[in-house]
Amino acid sequence: MYTYDTLVEAMNDLKKRGFTTDFNIAFDQIKCAETGICLLPSQFEIREVYRFEGMTNPADSSVLYAVEASDESMKGVLVNAYGVYSDAVSDEMIQKLKVNIQ
Repeated sequence: MYTYDTLVEAMNDLKKRGFTTDFNIAFDQIKCAETGICLLPSQFEIREVYRFEGMTNPADSSVLYAVEASDESMKGVLVNAYGVYSDAVSDEMIQKLKVNIQ
């Protein structure tokens, strides 16, 4: 597992390693805004997870997921806040993401 000091550093390295799609959470799926492709929790695997905590502001806390489609057709990143500021998600998505946070 890699270690990173900042979210930007991690995202840049993951991009170099082929995780080039930017995903966003859309309640019960992740979605690529650029292509419109959506993946349900059963259609992707989380390969790596990195947690970043704000040095002075708890609102800066986030989790970075390196995601790969189950059919290996695309790899990308998903950034989500955690705690009070996290996005609304379905129970199935919560289970998928929760399992991978250490």
